[in-house]
Amino acid sequence: MQDFLTIDALSKYYANGFEALKSINLRVKESEILALLGPNGAGKTTLISTICGISKFTSGKITLAGHDIIKNYRAARKMIGMVPQELSLESFETVMNTLRFSRGLFGKAPNDSYLEELLEQLSLLDKRNSQILELSGGMKRRLSIAKALSHEPQLLFLDEPTAGVDVELRKDMWLLVRHLRNEGVTVILTTHYIEEAEEIADRVGIIDKGQLLLVEEKESLMQRLGQKQLTIELQNRLEELPTKLSDYDIVLAADRQSLNYTYNMRSGRTGINQILSSLTQSGIIIKDLQTKQSSLEDIFMSLVNETAK
Repeated sequence: MQDFLTIDALSKYYANGFEALKSINLRVKESEILALLGPNGAGKTTLISTICGISKFTSGKITLAGHDIIKNYRAARKMIGMVPQELSLESFETVMNTLRFSRGLFGKAPNDSYLEELLEQLSLLDKRNSQILELSGGMKRRLSIAKALSHEPQLLFLDEPTAGVDVELRKDMWLLVRHLRNEGVTVILTTHYIEEAEEIADRVGIIDKGQLLLVEEKESLMQRLGQKQLTIELQNRLEELPTKLSDYDIVLAADRQSLNYTYNMRSGRTGINQILSSLTQSGIIIKDLQTKQSSLEDIFMSLVNETAK
């Protein structure tokens, strides 16, 4: 797949000297889902707004499908759909008319069958003639997504799309995002829900204090930075660790009936065989073994805390 969105040395400064974006470089391929993670104020929304042309940048270059977003603004903007954090809908308009109007703004010919298909995918078809003020909060969130997709964009931005929605709606949106990716749409989403990135993203970008710390395939990132923890449950209480285990990063639990050993998955020799052998030789009976892999949240917090030092 070729690069669909390219960002080179993108920086944004405010008049007071605050640096909101710090020389960001990013490549996003066609038909991929990129999740941007970062704490509040990290620059996620600023980056999206800048790509969409809503916010000006100080220096750098952004190209979308070969179109410079400054020199070829109209061509680039037609390719973009955006679902903002804050809902912006006309309360007294109907659902269908809202989509027709949004589609028309981008110069697209009327196509009610396409719009109805969108509404059906978002479980809103039965509300197509309802006024927006009659919709629940979750329905309005679904409608915002339909509005962003009304002109058939090739790049969709979802800024905290599932904030404040229930679990069922969140999973429905995940299914929709996967469907869009399969249809050739490139999706970039910001989220505070780590499980959302783990569930649907192809790649994960971590941004903090306006700086893009990394962008990497999700599985590769977790394998490269993740750790595993081995929990060894013991048959009997253990007062102290055997001397043979002093060279390993092993912690005796407070209840003294289990041992916790953290190791790097990338290491060719984990030391597990030696540990188990040493326990057996010391006459310690093992009751059970459990392993736990670091989650994306663990990795995210580790990286953000590291940059904060």
